[in-house]
Amino acid sequence: MRGTKRWGLAAVLAVAVAVAAVGVTTASGAKSAGTIKLAYVADFSGQMAPFDNPALTAAKLEIKKINGKGGVNGKQLVLLQCNTQNSKADVSKSCVDNLVGQGAVVGLVTCDVDFATAAITEFLNKGLLTIAPCIGTDQMGPKRFGAKGALAFSYGNVAQDEGAAMAEHAFNVKHWKTAVTVTDNVIVYFKNIVQAFTSRYRQLGGKVVDAESFTAGDKTIGSVVSRVNAHKAAVIVTSDGFADWSTEFAGIRSLHNNTPIMNSWAGDGTFWYPKGVKVSNYWYPTYASVFGDDPSKDVKALIAQMKAVHQPPATGGFVTGAAAIDGIAAAITQSGGSTKGSTLAAKMAKFHNLPTISGKVSFSSTLHSVFGRAYRIINVQNSKPKFVQLYTAKKLGSL
Repeated sequence: MRGTKRWGLAAVLAVAVAVAAVGVTTASGAKSAGTIKLAYVADFSGQMAPFDNPALTAAKLEIKKINGKGGVNGKQLVLLQCNTQNSKADVSKSCVDNLVGQGAVVGLVTCDVDFATAAITEFLNKGLLTIAPCIGTDQMGPKRFGAKGALAFSYGNVAQDEGAAMAEHAFNVKHWKTAVTVTDNVIVYFKNIVQAFTSRYRQLGGKVVDAESFTAGDKTIGSVVSRVNAHKAAVIVTSDGFADWSTEFAGIRSLHNNTPIMNSWAGDGTFWYPKGVKVSNYWYPTYASVFGDDPSKDVKALIAQMKAVHQPPATGGFVTGAAAIDGIAAAITQSGGSTKGSTLAAKMAKFHNLPTISGKVSFSSTLHSVFGRAYRIINVQNSKPKFVQLYTAKKLGSL
């Protein structure tokens, strides 16, 4: 998924075409002086496309709204974009180089830290503030990228917060006192969510009666399902959104096991629903409800705008694309118009309950992904998702 071979001429030309075809977003629709260019380098055609494309569309719409009100410090925001073609490392690097060469001063990347590493590294090496709309781990920052990671932030919820919210809702709200956990080791986000859930759940008094794991594509999911089914628990907890997740859900239900299943934001949306299997007794937290019942009128309005341009969101993560733009605009404004990476990062690290369309955003010196924001809890019965309540984690889980 992240190729390491050197490019041939065809690949170079493909990126050149992608960059040349980029549309920019300004109030007048024209390129002009007095602009602030943002470079969006993400996977718009591969396995992260269901997450990256809606975030991109939401970001464009938020830029249009900001520009319509005069821009940021009197300057219009311009969005350049380049497709990393399923997060290929060499394509990602070339995309960054091309867009920064066109004057981009802030970078945006794909919604997973493992897939985005090549682009993040290239942006950081150039000293740019680097933003992920929805990476959900604490590795979008110094933990993975060292000192240069001080410039890296995500507007996704950090796993310690999301896993804790899942644990608290399971134990305190649903009164599920025992759990089976299933970890997909394919990406760090999936692993961290289950780790954070487990630590917070045990802290609350919950008991994990069985902990299973696999790696997507290793062809062991059938055995995992059998082992999960062999244990009685009040809830089955996982964090997964790739191909094996659909097989896992269908496999559990095929054994007439109707135990409640709780997933992370990774299991949002209906695109993964198994054919011929009704999805019921299923719960998860997300950033926004795309099912017409989100409690925020601003989020509902943004969804309507996305539908109007024929790009309806597949998951609630779309709203973090708009929130990322809100945060970038706030950092530039607070910096007196500066676009220097270190200056913007210093402002962003001090955000505490910053109002965004996604809710209140907070960072810290150690956590460069969001914590303390309210989740939408979704319940699915008979394949019909429904917003249940807003929930904010009371305490972070640990890894």
